[in-house]
Amino acid sequence: MIPAAVILIVLIILSASVIKQGHVGVVTRFGKYQRLMLPGLNFKLPLLEGVFKSISTQNQSIELEFEAISLDQAYVNFKSLIVYSAQDAGEETIKKIAFRFIDEKSFMQTLVRSVEGSIRSYVANKKQAEILVLRSEIIGAVKDHLEEALNSWGFHLLDLQINDISFDEAIMRSMSQVVSSNNMKAAAENEAQ
Repeated sequence: MIPAAVILIVLIILSASVIKQGHVGVVTRFGKYQRLMLPGLNFKLPLLEGVFKSISTQNQSIELEFEAISLDQAYVNFKSLIVYSAQDAGEETIKKIAFRFIDEKSFMQTLVRSVEGSIRSYVANKKQAEILVLRSEIIGAVKDHLEEALNSWGFHLLDLQINDISFDEAIMRSMSQVVSSNNMKAAAENEAQ
């Protein structure tokens, strides 16, 4: 009698699965998709089914830092922020998110390289002097490309920001000298009047 009760308790414990709020569990049976689990306490067939992944439906963000080269061979440093989320908690969307990439690392690598590639290809056609004033155009061009890619993976782009655009130190000194020279010229012209 006691061994049967112990086995029953173990089976109940093995069949229980808790999915956190803001997540959806993806259940597989012998590696094949079966169903979704919603947040809270759920049950699965012990030893036959497993929770393959827990997919977040909350907003997620990633911060990127990378370098690009302008048309006139200037090195441009970018800091950007991407905010994205699952398109919805529907079955087809969650299946896309769960099975499109082999793991989270592969997804992040693809996302990062997509943003970097888009910005680099845009910047490669612009001169260094143009880049600072084209921030919104760069964001617009990258958003279009990134939104399309994220949609095909089951995600939605909420925001893309380019927080910082800077040049290497030699170019920054050169730009500072140009500004200083222009200020001194304007001051001399004002004094002459």
